[in-house]
Amino acid sequence: MQARQAARGMTMIEELTDADIAEVRQSATTFGDVEEATRPLSRFLDFIHAIRWLEPDLTDSERKALDHLLDGVLGDPVKIAAGQVPVGGPAGTRQSAERLLAKARQLAEERRFQHWEVAFPGVWEDWESSRPRGGFDAVIGNPPRDRIKLQEVEWFAARAPEVAKQQRAADRKTMVAALRRKGGDLAADYERAAWMAEAAARVARSSGAFPLLSGGDANLYGLFVERALRLVKPEGIVGLLVPSGIAADKSAAAFFRSVATTGRLAALFDFENRRTRLDLDPFFPDVDSRFMFSALIVGGEARRFDAASCAFFAQSAEEAEAAALTLTPQDFAAVNPNTGTAPVFRSRRDAEITLGVYARVPVLVDHRTTPPARVWPVRYATMFHMTNDSDKFRTEAELVAAGAYRVAPNRWKKGKAEWVPLMVGRSIHIYDHRAAAVAENPQNIHNPFSSEPTTEAQHQDPAYCPRPQFWVETSEIPWPAGLGWALAFRDIARPTDVRTVIAAAVPFAAFGNKLPLLLPDLPLEPKQKGAAHERWRAECDAVLAAYRRGAPLLLANLNALPLDYIARQKVQGTTLNLYIVEQLPILPLDAFARPIGATTAEAVVRDHVLRLSYTAHDLRAFAEDLGHHGPPFPWDAEERLHLRARLDALFFLLYGLDRDAAAHILDTFPIVREEEEKRFGRFRSRDLVLGYMAAFAAGDAESRIAA
Repeated sequence: MQARQAARGMTMIEELTDADIAEVRQSATTFGDVEEATRPLSRFLDFIHAIRWLEPDLTDSERKALDHLLDGVLGDPVKIAAGQVPVGGPAGTRQSAERLLAKARQLAEERRFQHWEVAFPGVWEDWESSRPRGGFDAVIGNPPRDRIKLQEVEWFAARAPEVAKQQRAADRKTMVAALRRKGGDLAADYERAAWMAEAAARVARSSGAFPLLSGGDANLYGLFVERALRLVKPEGIVGLLVPSGIAADKSAAAFFRSVATTGRLAALFDFENRRTRLDLDPFFPDVDSRFMFSALIVGGEARRFDAASCAFFAQSAEEAEAAALTLTPQDFAAVNPNTGTAPVFRSRRDAEITLGVYARVPVLVDHRTTPPARVWPVRYATMFHMTNDSDKFRTEAELVAAGAYRVAPNRWKKGKAEWVPLMVGRSIHIYDHRAAAVAENPQNIHNPFSSEPTTEAQHQDPAYCPRPQFWVETSEIPWPAGLGWALAFRDIARPTDVRTVIAAAVPFAAFGNKLPLLLPDLPLEPKQKGAAHERWRAECDAVLAAYRRGAPLLLANLNALPLDYIARQKVQGTTLNLYIVEQLPILPLDAFARPIGATTAEAVVRDHVLRLSYTAHDLRAFAEDLGHHGPPFPWDAEERLHLRARLDALFFLLYGLDRDAAAHILDTFPIVREEEEKRFGRFRSRDLVLGYMAAFAAGDAESRIAA
């Protein structure tokens, strides 16, 4: 009844024009009446919502008092929560209820809960239903972009920098534990901040109001997106400025698929915060210039659009409008079949090329089938989380102090215990597992270690091993028996990097989570011995043999320019996640049977991958599995340029791309162009690739292009 009366009052306010003083006064008076009418309901909802936050920490007596309060045993719960009447009932129960009410009121005052239907009663209809019908005609906004989880480094950086500067998360956790034992104001503030973050995340996940965007390491903007779509009318429209991850991140995939592949997406305009092309200040000066954000425009649950207007990497509204292209729900489903996330097409030509490739080539793992269809029998694996597993990492100084001694450039030993390098994303580059050592920068809280690129002279030494940040004991490393090497790719994919997909063959070592592996998909060992165990052993041998044959081909595919070009249509952030890799178009084994003169594509690829990868002694196992038993191949920059150009040319042909498409793709790699124009005076890779494409198409696999 109060809600219906308040709704009528709000309708009166909306109808007033405030054209004169009398109407202004009437609006103010009526609004005051609306607030008065809805205050008890609002206070009661404050209490109910606060209980969701407090519930895990309630005592038994408080839970009993809560039951009595909500059942009406202690009086009218709405009036009690609003403070209009005192709590009744037995003294013990009454005292527990009063404590509970005090906690809830304090939390509600601190968090300032918003109850939309009560605050805007005139916007909804049919107040007898569990969810009032109606809503806003349009919802627009610029939500906050903060992770709900407490960010310890940032929190302590302003309060206790000595904690924030710890290299290992394990050391930071030790200091935080000591701080909590000691107590004091800082410890109390930390406890409260941590509790608030944990409670907010729990309530968001369990409330049912945010089913698609509250999972994992949730961000506030995602909750605002889901709330906006609940607030808008079924035929209404929502327009929000949100991080571009809303359209590309795995955590947002279920949401974006629900709007993009059903026709609810009206527009997605993606912007770079920095505006280098227009020589203007960033859109948001206080935000990292690399930040990407999007104008997301979505219809209510009953509104549909034939196609969405999309633009990516725009630096102004005018540029977005001029570059906009249309994508249908079917386009979203074709390019990212598993997730329905948005491709990042910069032009209609990019869309045509990419959609054409997906029409011809399967994705690495297609989850639309049961079981998922896999082009190659490999499994994705990460070994060590750089934060959670940091207690297993040892510095060189710690090894020396423990009495360990170096027995090889990349191995320490003490008795039977041995330690090998912890390789991370910066450790590798394309066909290069020795790309960089670690340089220490202790003054940088967020990135105390940076890359120290391997020099040409160091690359030419087959015994050289870059210095790692940490070492890991070999007994801690999960590694497939019978395999001396594996495929690895960088999880980091920054816009400023030369390439998006960077992969290499790597020797036995430890690997951080930013350097995932693609390992043979070995069957589980049976518990019983005898015939079952023999069959398992034979299956393992077959899987390893298939891996030794196929992994070099997969490595070349991952490092191929046309694949990288397509990967860039998918990555909007700085991470090459598994769900992106699984949706890349990967050539199957039979595609490599294509004849090239007197040889085959497979023979060319295996030879070139061997020569590009085997430049150091520690990859001898890789070379031997490819049938090479000689010394490592010399590191020769000119020869490597030709070998990579030949592989790129071959993959353009295998992907069904002609010379015009290849030329367009090559022109989309400006960093490579700029580096080569500075070094050679022209874009040599482009000329070499196009030249080798012509040679291969003519059946010539032997000639060397003079470019």
